[in-house]
Amino acid sequence: MDKVFHVYMLASGRNGTLYVGVTGHLAHRVWMHKEGGGSAFTSKYGIKRLVWYQEFQSALEAIAFEKRLKRWRRAWKLGLIERENPQWLDLYETLNQ
Repeated sequence: MDKVFHVYMLASGRNGTLYVGVTGHLAHRVWMHKEGGGSAFTSKYGIKRLVWYQEFQSALEAIAFEKRLKRWRRAWKLGLIERENPQWLDLYETLNQ
């Protein structure tokens, strides 16, 4: 199986504080955030809900998209989440762990 990479967004709640990240193992990385060890920022603001993610075939592609996404206006990020996950469900439960 080829290695895949993910760009993902976490939220503290619907329309809450957002966090954008990139990882080579999505389920494990989100689990780390949920346990309070993902990053100081997510731990401080209670950002634990996986609300959006996209798969990439290369680390370079994923990192480039993450950097671009971080520069997006908040409204654009919210629109992306709303289009793909209008209920703001925690997608962590749907991951093949």
